[in-house]
Amino acid sequence: MVENVPPTQTWEALKANPEAQLVDVRTDVEWNFVGVPDLEVAAKQVRLIPWQVYPSMQRNASFEDNLKQAGLTADSHIYFICRSGARSMAAAQAARAAGFPHVFNVADGFEGPVDADSHRGSTAGWKADGLPWLQR
Repeated sequence: MVENVPPTQTWEALKANPEAQLVDVRTDVEWNFVGVPDLEVAAKQVRLIPWQVYPSMQRNASFEDNLKQAGLTADSHIYFICRSGARSMAAAQAARAAGFPHVFNVADGFEGPVDADSHRGSTAGWKADGLPWLQR
C-alpha cells in the first residue's frame, strides 16, 4: 500500500531527509503552463518524469527506466506528485512493483481538487498550501 502524504509533510521530508526526492509525473505541457514545485530551499531539484505522454496520454512505457536514469535507487524515498493525486498514486504503485520500496503519494497533488468555481489550486495541494513553486 502506498501512503498518501500531505504536501506540507512532503516538503518537510524533502528538507530533512537526504534520501527524499520529488518526482513530478505530470506532462510537459502541465510543467510548462501550470508550474512546478521549486525545491531550491531544500537544495534539490524536482525530477520531471511523465507517467503519461502528451498528447496521446499513453502510459510512459519507459517510466521505471526513467526513474533509474534519474539516479533514483531502492534507498531513495520517492514522493510522487501530479495534478490531484491520482496519476501519482498509479506511478508510485508501479515504482514499488519495480523495486522502489520507499514510495509515497503527495495527497491532493500540485493543484488539488476543483473549488466551487471549478478552478484548481486554491483549496488543497502544493500550491494551495503555499509551498514554493515556479512558472517555467
